[in-house]
Amino acid sequence: MIHIETPRLLLRDWTDADLSPFRRMNADEQVMRFFPNALSFSQTDTFYRSIRDEFDECGYGLYAAESKESREFIGFIGFHRASFEADFTPCIEIGWRLKHEAWGRGYATEGAEACLRHGLGELAFPEVYSFTAEINKPSSRVMEKIGMAFVKTFDHPRVEPDSPLRKHVLYRKASL
Repeated sequence: MIHIETPRLLLRDWTDADLSPFRRMNADEQVMRFFPNALSFSQTDTFYRSIRDEFDECGYGLYAAESKESREFIGFIGFHRASFEADFTPCIEIGWRLKHEAWGRGYATEGAEACLRHGLGELAFPEVYSFTAEINKPSSRVMEKIGMAFVKTFDHPRVEPDSPLRKHVLYRKASL
């Protein structure tokens, strides 16, 4: 099922055919440079099951992103229930991850903007958050481009204290 369509993207349900390119994307050191580790195929399989479970439980989640032009899986864009310990959780998070061949084309901004409208509109979320490592400037720029407001920096409790990825930026957008 297609949940959101943009001029160049389909944000849709996952299929078993997405698993192989999803594994490759999560194992790519370049794609995962702002995460503590690249994921093994086994870790990606667990992540894949959790994404599908969240859809079953909530009716929304991290949508598989497909290029309309190539008809290829290029990553994910969508929502997740963030529940780690912080003063703004539990919350609905919007996030994205694209294979590096899809970078620099505006796909993250296009998909996240449409997703945010869907979440604040049809799904009636009162607010949506997004966060990333402070050094992840590309994702911070996407957050700003889609109209999210900077809230603060925080130390992510699930990142090692001595990691350069520990300091995160938090953005928020409330419904109209």
